[in-house]
Amino acid sequence: MIRVCILFCITLLSVTTSAATEQEQKAEETIEALDAPLYSPFTERYLLDEVRNLRQQIADARVELTEKIVDKEIEVASKAMTYSTDTVTYFFYLIAGASSLLVLIGWNSLRDLKERVGNFANDEIQRITASYEERLNNLENELHRKSRHIARAQEEIELTNEIHSLWLKASQESTAQGKIAIYDQILQLRPDDVEAMTYKADAALLLGQTQWANSLANRALEIDPDNSHALYQRACAYAESGSPEEALRDLQEAIEKSDSLRLQAGKDVSFDSLRDDERFIDMVVIPRDEDESGH
Repeated sequence: MIRVCILFCITLLSVTTSAATEQEQKAEETIEALDAPLYSPFTERYLLDEVRNLRQQIADARVELTEKIVDKEIEVASKAMTYSTDTVTYFFYLIAGASSLLVLIGWNSLRDLKERVGNFANDEIQRITASYEERLNNLENELHRKSRHIARAQEEIELTNEIHSLWLKASQESTAQGKIAIYDQILQLRPDDVEAMTYKADAALLLGQTQWANSLANRALEIDPDNSHALYQRACAYAESGSPEEALRDLQEAIEKSDSLRLQAGKDVSFDSLRDDERFIDMVVIPRDEDESGH
């Protein structure tokens, strides 16, 4: 009976695996047969709005967490102060009882015991008070620091929201000149925005400004040497300006960092001058319609 169950499980696993393999093959065939992208500007805007909401929620969570931590620290300090005061009071009562006992026995007078207990209690209270004053000062400094951090976080949120709005505006702009003007506004708010530089280089290529696009791509690579988009834009600029070796070098490096650029390069008009180069053909994925037409 056990053998029959084992054989049944093995058979069921093999059938499930083969069915999953067939589904993966059908999915790959469907993806390869696509003639248009699966997204639209509305999808892109939806994703950007979701990213914006996520950033806003993260910032709100940080502010809420900071407020809870500060409230908890104040509560702990208050309880500690109450505990120390009660401790000193009980200690004073204990000393008073002990001193009364000593007076009855005859070791010291009540006045001496009173002075000693008073001096000891004062010294202890001063020590505890100084300790908690220091802690309260540290807590106040920490509150000031967290307040400054919250203010900076709020400013960053406002800046991020403004930049997000500009990206949405750029996605709806139809002309290259208009896109460049919006990317310039983003770079004024955040000068080291590599993504804005690379998209501005792309718009410059649409205007035929290959040298300008090359300069923008170089600036982006100075900030982020491993940015595949900046390498790709520089390769486009080299290809359009008649520098095939440099174009193939940058394109190869960009594809190594982001394999999805193979298909994009295969249909990018910036590389029309390289379509007969065997190295370029081996490097990219040429769309099926162009492949069947002999290109």
